[in-house]
Amino acid sequence: MNDRYDAGDGGYGAGPYEIVGYDEYGRPMYRQVPAQQQAQQATYDPYAQQQGYGYDPYATGQQPPVPSYDTGRPAPGYDPYGSQAPYDPYDTGTQHPVGHDPYGQAASSGQQPRVTGQTAHIPQQTGPHVPARPEGPHDDGERDYHTEQFAFVEDPDGDPEDVIDWLKFTENRTERREEARRRARSRVIALVVVLALVAAGGVGYLWYAGKLPGLSSSGSKPGAATPVGAQKRDVIVVHLHNTGKGGTSTVLLVDNTTTKQGSTVLLPNSLALSADDGSTTTLAKSVDDDGASGTRDQLGTVLGTDIQGTWRLDTPYLQNLVDLVGNIDIDTNTDVPDPDAGKKGTEPLVHKGSGQTLSGKMAVAYATYRAAGESQNAQLERFGQVMQGVLRKMSSDPSAATVTVQTLAQILDPPLTDKDLGTFLAKLADLAKSGAYKTALLPVQPDGTISARTSDSVVKDILGGTAKSPDAGSAVRVSVQNATGVKDDTEKARVVLLNGGFTFLEGGTAAGTQPTSKVVYSDASHKADATEVAKTLGLPAGSVAKGTVSPGADISVVLGQDYKPASS
Repeated sequence: MNDRYDAGDGGYGAGPYEIVGYDEYGRPMYRQVPAQQQAQQATYDPYAQQQGYGYDPYATGQQPPVPSYDTGRPAPGYDPYGSQAPYDPYDTGTQHPVGHDPYGQAASSGQQPRVTGQTAHIPQQTGPHVPARPEGPHDDGERDYHTEQFAFVEDPDGDPEDVIDWLKFTENRTERREEARRRARSRVIALVVVLALVAAGGVGYLWYAGKLPGLSSSGSKPGAATPVGAQKRDVIVVHLHNTGKGGTSTVLLVDNTTTKQGSTVLLPNSLALSADDGSTTTLAKSVDDDGASGTRDQLGTVLGTDIQGTWRLDTPYLQNLVDLVGNIDIDTNTDVPDPDAGKKGTEPLVHKGSGQTLSGKMAVAYATYRAAGESQNAQLERFGQVMQGVLRKMSSDPSAATVTVQTLAQILDPPLTDKDLGTFLAKLADLAKSGAYKTALLPVQPDGTISARTSDSVVKDILGGTAKSPDAGSAVRVSVQNATGVKDDTEKARVVLLNGGFTFLEGGTAAGTQPTSKVVYSDASHKADATEVAKTLGLPAGSVAKGTVSPGADISVVLGQDYKPASS
C-alpha cells in the first residue's frame, strides 16, 4: 500500500511537490516545486481568497483550518486550473505552458522555465523488478528482444525423416488394424452364411424326407409339396408277350409330372382282378382272355389309378427296339444260356456282372429268362431292368423318340399313337438319364390280393391310388399238397393256379411220394371247379373225385409223380 506524500518530510526536501509524469505502470511521478514558482503561487490568487490549503469559496475572508495531518508548515497555494508546471511524462525537458492540463484543458498562464531538480519518489512505492538491459545503438526507448530469446523457434523438434517414418508406421499400423477388423468381419459373415446354408439344407432334407413335425403325413409323398392325390401322372401299361415260349409279363411306366419322377412298377401275374362277369381272375389270365382294353380297365379299378394306354410289346419288337437305341448297359444278376444252342454246356449268351452290354437278342433272352425253381417275380425284375436300360438309351427329344417308335412298325392299341408313345418315352428317357427314375415291385399276397399295409409304398406313393382288390371269397380256394418228391413243384403249381384265377392255399409236403395225383371236392357245387383245376394243372379228368378236403379250402389237390409242371 502506498503511503501518502508528506511535504514536511525532511528526508525528501522542503516545499511542495508536483506531478511531473507517470511511469510505465501508470503511477504518478513527483518533483519539488522550484522556489520561484512557489513565490508566484503564493501571490497569485485568481479568486483573491486562495491561501495555501485555505479556500474560501464564498469570499468571507476566513481561512479554513489546516487538516490535522499537516505538520504545521504553511500549505502551498491551491491551483485548481493547472497553473503548476507542465506535465512531461517522458522527461524530455521540453517546456509547456504553465497552465498545461494533463486532461486536455487549456493553460491559464505562460510557459514556465524548466527547473532542474530532483524527482521525488513516493516512499515504499516500488514497481516490479525489471532486469537492467544494456544500452546500445538500438536502444530507442522500447524493449530490445534478442535472438537467443527465440531460439526455440529455430530448434527442430526432431529429425524430419524420423517424423515421417513415425507417421508412416502409425498409418500402416492403423491400416493393418482396420484390415484385420475387416477380415474378422468377413470371416464372421462367411461363417454365418455357411451355418445358415447348412441349417437350410438340413431343414430342406427333413422336409424332403417328410420328417419335419407337422409337415409329414401318410397322404403326401416325401419331397412333394403337392399331396399325392393331387399330383399329375401319365401311366401306360406294357405287356411283354413271349412269342417263343408263351406267357406274358406286365409293367406300368409312370411319369409323375408334378414331382419330376419316373418309375417302372412291376405287376406279378398272380395279381387278382375282377373279370367282366364279376368273377375273380388273375392278371395273366386277363391278358389272354380280356385283351388289352379289358385288362387296362381292371388294373385301373384295382390300383385306383388312371391308365392312359396299353403298349403290347412282343419279344421280336423288344429285340428291334434295343438294336435301334444302340444296345443297352445293365447289371445282370445271372448267367443266361443261349436259347438257340443245340446242346448244354455251351457258353452263356449273357454273363452275370455289372455294366454288361446287351444286344437286342441278349436283352430278350435276359428279360424272359426264368431259372428252375425261381418265381415269376425274378423274371419280372429282369424285364424291368431291360426297360430301364432302354429308356436310358432312348433319345430325350420327342421327335427323335417318335421316329424310333415309328421305325418299329408296330400296330398300337388305340387310343395310343406313335406320337403319344414317342413323346411319353422321351420324357421318361430324360428322367432315367438324370437319375430321377426307379423300379418297384407291387407286393401281392398269396391269394393275389393287395394289402394296404404292404402296398402303400407303390399304390399310394407312386400311383397315387388306393388298392381295391376283389373279394377273395369269390375265388375258388385250392389247397395243394406236394407228393412228387420235387420241392419246386409246389411253387410251379401255385403260379399256374393263380394265373388260372384260383386262390392258392399251401398244403405242405407229404411224408412219401404217390404215383398219381388227386383232385378232391366235398360239395357237389364245386365239381365243375375241381374239373377246371385238374385241367389247369395238366392232370387227367379221372383224377377228380368226391371226398374230404382240407379245412378252409373248396378243393384239395395232391400232386403225384404223374404231375408234369409247365415250363413257364
